[in-house]
Amino acid sequence: MATDIQDTVHAVEAAAVMGLLATRPRVLALGEPTHGEDALLDVRNELFRQLVEEEGYRTIAIESDCLAALLVDAYVTTGAGRLDEVMERGFSHGWGDSAANRELVRWMRAYNEGRPAPEQLRFAGIDGPLEMTGAASPREALTSLHAHLAGHVDADLLPCTARTLDRLLGADDRWTEPAAMTDPARSTGRSAEAVELRLLADDLVALLDAHAPHLIAATSREEWERVRLYARTATGLLRYHHWMAGTSPGRLARLTGLRDLMMADNLLALAERGPTLVHAHNSHLQRDRSSLRMGGRLLEWWGAGSIASAHLGEDYAFFATALGTIRHRGVQAPQPGTLEGLLYALADDVCVVDSPRLGAALGDTFAAPRASAWFGYFPFEPAHLTATDGLVFIKDIPQGRAASI
Repeated sequence: MATDIQDTVHAVEAAAVMGLLATRPRVLALGEPTHGEDALLDVRNELFRQLVEEEGYRTIAIESDCLAALLVDAYVTTGAGRLDEVMERGFSHGWGDSAANRELVRWMRAYNEGRPAPEQLRFAGIDGPLEMTGAASPREALTSLHAHLAGHVDADLLPCTARTLDRLLGADDRWTEPAAMTDPARSTGRSAEAVELRLLADDLVALLDAHAPHLIAATSREEWERVRLYARTATGLLRYHHWMAGTSPGRLARLTGLRDLMMADNLLALAERGPTLVHAHNSHLQRDRSSLRMGGRLLEWWGAGSIASAHLGEDYAFFATALGTIRHRGVQAPQPGTLEGLLYALADDVCVVDSPRLGAALGDTFAAPRASAWFGYFPFEPAHLTATDGLVFIKDIPQGRAASI
């Protein structure tokens, strides 16, 4: 049995990863089972460097605010801004505090220095402007979309003026009220102003699409892609706020699904640009349906990876990550008989496993997934093996920085 497992194990290198795939995917997804551990990001960073140098990948995307990430992209492509400011304002969820993310941004900027635009590396966020406690105001996305159209199409074609948008949007703290996540009555998402804004946003997006030939010629495809990002973020945020104000039993499941739909739309747009490595939580990137217990209720939804995979087919590949220990979080060595226990018995500290082959060989012989001693770690589900293209396994996560692979 150990020999059979060993035959499926490879070093986490671009050549080994691509060797498990039939073709180079436009979206190569690398999941993580927990957040906040730089050792996982070190593995991601090294894999991205190899994909850039050996496989022609030019974009990396992470689970961070897609609009804030524009600051990071501007820095790595043009040097605009200061690194400290970019790390503070260009990431959501506190990811800017990560030393590994800082190293990634610094390396991308150094790589791009002196290279022509078509050869430069790009940075993107796939998440909406969302946090666990709520969602951002749609102001930035809506007003940026309106301003672009106002500068390039006849005023008579616009569904409203900038002043009207400002009046309907009102104060931003109406939209960002933290209590709205648990109390729908505190949300402004179904107010008369919000309903009108959804209609206006729909008209603005339709105008953007209808005038695509003129807008691309008048500006550039690069600018067109940026405005498309504003457009889908505006409609996505308004939709999210609408459901925050809802009272149906399916409210939270709907919100989790809408967040992943925004991620999927961003992934599909990046796939149009070219080969992209995306890094986010396993639950966002897996092909299987995602689930989470919240407030004693089981929530189930189709994640960004499952949606992108349905659209892209073989142009979407997913490598999950599983771990042995995170001792500083109370996650000790996995029990024998579990999938993670079998992998932990191998000598490799970091490896990638041919998961479809392993799943086919071992079937349902695994014990149930271990229970995590820490709520922030999600053990890998053995039933998902055959729906992944590979499984990255990291034996031990040390406290603090880990050495790169």
